[in-house]
Amino acid sequence: MKAEIIAVGTELLLGQIVNTNAQFLSKELAAIGVDVYFQTVVGDNASRMREAIETARSRADIVVFSGGIGPTQDDITKDVLADLLGLNLLMDQRSLDQIEKMFTRRGTMMTENNKRQATIIEGASPLLNETGLALGNAISHEGTHYIILPGPPKELKPMFTNQVLPWLYQHVLAGEMPIYSKMLKFAGIGESMLEDKLKDLITSQTDPTIAPYASEGEVTVRISTKAPSEREAMVKLNELELLIQQRLPEHMYASHDIPIEHVIVEMMADREQTLAAAESCTGGLLMALLTSIPGSGTMLRGGFVVYSNEMKEKLLNVPHHYLEGEDAPGAVSPEVAKVLAEQARMVADSDFGLSITGVAGPGYSERKEVGLVYIGIAERDKETEVHELKLSGNRETIRIRSAKTILYRLWRRLVENEKLN
Repeated sequence: MKAEIIAVGTELLLGQIVNTNAQFLSKELAAIGVDVYFQTVVGDNASRMREAIETARSRADIVVFSGGIGPTQDDITKDVLADLLGLNLLMDQRSLDQIEKMFTRRGTMMTENNKRQATIIEGASPLLNETGLALGNAISHEGTHYIILPGPPKELKPMFTNQVLPWLYQHVLAGEMPIYSKMLKFAGIGESMLEDKLKDLITSQTDPTIAPYASEGEVTVRISTKAPSEREAMVKLNELELLIQQRLPEHMYASHDIPIEHVIVEMMADREQTLAAAESCTGGLLMALLTSIPGSGTMLRGGFVVYSNEMKEKLLNVPHHYLEGEDAPGAVSPEVAKVLAEQARMVADSDFGLSITGVAGPGYSERKEVGLVYIGIAERDKETEVHELKLSGNRETIRIRSAKTILYRLWRRLVENEKLN
């Protein structure tokens, strides 16, 4: 089964927003055995949209649209598709009632153009919008299946999960065995090195299948199989997971799709351990990652963004002769990383103290090259460890890799402590 994604919106072509919907849809479709061969972006133009649809239906079984179903005159996805298929646009009363109730609750008057969001192509199944107003559509016509979704990700994602997937299994994938997947998460290793470690498994894969892909500071491996039931699928997936874990025990931190900061928050909260951090070049990014996880308040004491030498000295008592002077190691040094980690822990009276200091770029600092970063981990009643990193990439890449690396190192420390206990 082949699919094509058509993202609608001139703002996408102008680069004003990033097309994250295509990434989400491709991933979700692949998980149910539907191959996305093409992704198309088209502006809010009827003739060009019609051309894109004609091309898509000539080479795909499923065409998925995102965007162009709002209340304004340039939201024309339903109009163009209905016209191309020779079908009428109708008003879905249930959706219209929902829109009218929303405006009533807000105490504002509903303009006439908002009714456009409640339209449905003749013969289509309505896809209810749980987080917005625009009604989605799903319709099969002359052997091609069309799915129309809203553009905002907060509306598209729940609509796809809760409305589209059941529709696909009922109308398109009926009789096929479902695909089951597990997401294995890795840190402290790059995609190419991980792939090399699993090369023989990937090369000889038949069932289950193995698909690695990377994000900044982490790598995910999706293992998938078709099976009549979840129980039978898990037998195969668990066997492969164990084999992969045995090869990379020091890097695999989870068997479901969560970031490493999530694992750390859970581990430390369960052990009633606490953490504080001192950041320089990451400017609070490490704290932002941790505080994005629900429950972080139980283990996170606080943090310090000590960007300047003055703040390092005033707030965390970094010795002046470490920071200034002809023979000073400088702010970007193992000596300063060590003091920052230890002082953050002491000031917060936490079990752990973390530190990051480095050169994120784009220019040199203290005559030190871009990408040179030192991270420190201080633990109560234990010796502080400091690691030197030599990272590549732009400023934001270096910042996120620095934060993810220290989280990986902390995870390793927590795992080692668990073994000792």
